[in-house]
Amino acid sequence: MALEFATLTNLDTGDRAEALFNPNEYSLNKDNNYAQVAVPGLGSPLLQFVHGNLRTLDMELFFDSYEQHRHGSRVLNQAQDDVRKLTQPVVDLLAINPDTHAPPKVLFNWGGLAFKGVLAKVSQRFTMFLDNGIPIRARLSVTVNEYKTAAEEAKEVKRQTADFTRAYRVADGETVSAIAGQIYRDATKWRPIAIASRLEDPRRLPTGLLLTIPPLPYRDPDNGQVYA
Repeated sequence: MALEFATLTNLDTGDRAEALFNPNEYSLNKDNNYAQVAVPGLGSPLLQFVHGNLRTLDMELFFDSYEQHRHGSRVLNQAQDDVRKLTQPVVDLLAINPDTHAPPKVLFNWGGLAFKGVLAKVSQRFTMFLDNGIPIRARLSVTVNEYKTAAEEAKEVKRQTADFTRAYRVADGETVSAIAGQIYRDATKWRPIAIASRLEDPRRLPTGLLLTIPPLPYRDPDNGQVYA
């Protein structure tokens, strides 16, 4: 099997930066944000999902121009060239495209991983020099933030809820969070009920009060915030 080299492709221009040596490792990171929702009578707050954060790709790329290197028949560098000639195509992916007024979207491709994003950070560390100070060895720490269009995000996220607004009469001792758990199957999604029902104090529900249960996702009519 032929050796495959990792590449970073500028999706605006099609230009490709090729790794001189493949990374020894890379890390894919993903996390979510949660808000703590205090509910009277409970020993600890409930967690309410707020939003997911960007998936990121972190890796270190190694470049060395002490000797001549080839990929197949292609000569990548002459012996003792300035190693910045090899690292600059990666660094250039941070530059702003004058047509879009933003850095380009990139595609990292290696070993079956195709990661589309934008280059968020490049840290260059030069570790070997010629007598005249020209660097000939470098390590680049690279972070790529995943990029998705709104259409791609909407296609992946599936939100399931009742598709109609309904009324609900409060029974003795019920709380907004308990009602949200019953209707939405998630007690942390009580805010749409509180907002749609114009509750002045969501912690106190009079028995017999008629609540408005909106479908999800729900947009706050006052500030535009969306609850999903």
